[in-house]
Amino acid sequence: MYQDRYLTCRDCGNEFTFSASEQEFYAEKGFTNDPGRCPSCRAARKNERRNTGGGFRQRRQMYPVVCASCGKDTEVPFQPSGDRPVYCSDCFRQVQTY
Repeated sequence: MYQDRYLTCRDCGNEFTFSASEQEFYAEKGFTNDPGRCPSCRAARKNERRNTGGGFRQRRQMYPVVCASCGKDTEVPFQPSGDRPVYCSDCFRQVQTY
């Protein structure tokens, strides 16, 4: 039913094979678009996203603090104002109430 097709990578411009088995896999998963990148560019893009914290988001700025409960040095994703205690993740789980 499927036959190997040759596509051009949108990043590097090289031609790559979209194999019959890959096409079948795409169809099983419900994917309707052909891949736009060759396998090596896909892997490089995936690795880049993994190393930057995922997606196109920038890494959050972290602020160093000392846990108000155990005194351990830690980091939090917000700038503490000083009017409330700040906890490390372990102590926060213990004091968190619902």
